[in-house]
Amino acid sequence: MKIRRIQATPINLRLEAPYAWVFGELDGFSPTIVEVETEGGLIGLGEAPTSAAAAIINDGLAARLTGRDAFDIAGAEHVCLPYWTGVQSINDRSRIMAFGAIEMALWDLRGKAWKQPLYQLLGGAVRKDIPFTDYFSLRGDGPKVKGEKTPEAVADYCVELHEIYGTTFFEGKFSTQAPKISLTMVELIRQRLGDDVMIRIDSNQAYSLATARRLVRPLEELGVRNWEDPVATIEEMRELRRHCSIPFSTHNIDIARAMEMKVPDAFVGNPTVHGGIGRMLRFVGACEHAGIDFWCYSGDSGIGSAAYLHLCAALGWIREPNQSLFRMLPMDVVEEGPFSPRDNVVRVPEGHGLGVTLSRENLAACHRDFVENGPCNKYHDPAKPGTYRRLPLN
Repeated sequence: MKIRRIQATPINLRLEAPYAWVFGELDGFSPTIVEVETEGGLIGLGEAPTSAAAAIINDGLAARLTGRDAFDIAGAEHVCLPYWTGVQSINDRSRIMAFGAIEMALWDLRGKAWKQPLYQLLGGAVRKDIPFTDYFSLRGDGPKVKGEKTPEAVADYCVELHEIYGTTFFEGKFSTQAPKISLTMVELIRQRLGDDVMIRIDSNQAYSLATARRLVRPLEELGVRNWEDPVATIEEMRELRRHCSIPFSTHNIDIARAMEMKVPDAFVGNPTVHGGIGRMLRFVGACEHAGIDFWCYSGDSGIGSAAYLHLCAALGWIREPNQSLFRMLPMDVVEEGPFSPRDNVVRVPEGHGLGVTLSRENLAACHRDFVENGPCNKYHDPAKPGTYRRLPLN
């Protein structure tokens, strides 16, 4: 089965309302959707979490792979990333993520051709109900939704998710200019929903070591399950560990350094960041050997999210809930999305491959948004469109 065409399409996935984080406000994500078509007409789907992947694929990698065997995933990697150690050492991982999206699509093609869901190709399912957290943050107003502008409003939002969807797993932004505001959010959620609710927080490296030390005791008393990137460096995280029993997680996937420094306790990742599904399988296996947890982060369309679901179905070591922004994405590029957790879980798709169907109409609309408006501004200052601000945190 030969590859006839590879097409990469950058899109915007707009959040229903922008949420507040360390850099100001985040109004959405700009991933790349990849289609790999065979001479027989089958199309495999993949996704990279950056719009930069589109040009890398369309202007370079596609030509290298056209005409090759679609089932030869190892050969495809060798053609696109022949010097893995060198590619992995550069700061810009866009090329790795670009190939990772193609590799995801090749796995999707395998499943479609062999009429099997992806988790079966990965060895079968140890679970089929995959746990996810629901996200909370201070949010501005969106076109069709009123945002949560105070800690009280955020707590009300979490109570609403609990009452409507049975949510008891939560994760939220803890990175406000005044840490007391974020702390009050967590206090109110704990007060309103009780001790049995899971609360994880993400600070995006917002705080100095001194500030993080001051926050440790109240967060421990509130029973925070995990604190993601509380400080700027792994060295500072190691020092903070002396004062804190809360587990730490990070997006920095340097496992050798983590074993040396004894932090973090978990990595939060994405298949394409590792170079695809195959390399993520090996990475999670290394995490299991090292005793370091792993779960998937949020912000992908239904294509990337479907890959998470299958990987979590097949890999017993991914035990903790994955992050989820499903509730905050009003539109998706797959007919089945956005996914909607009920009682903290999403069922793994049972269709062939990833088990999701591309919506041509929605893909065109999201691509048009990207072309007309540029990529979503992850560092948006609402007071100065087109610019960003880093909030003073200490």
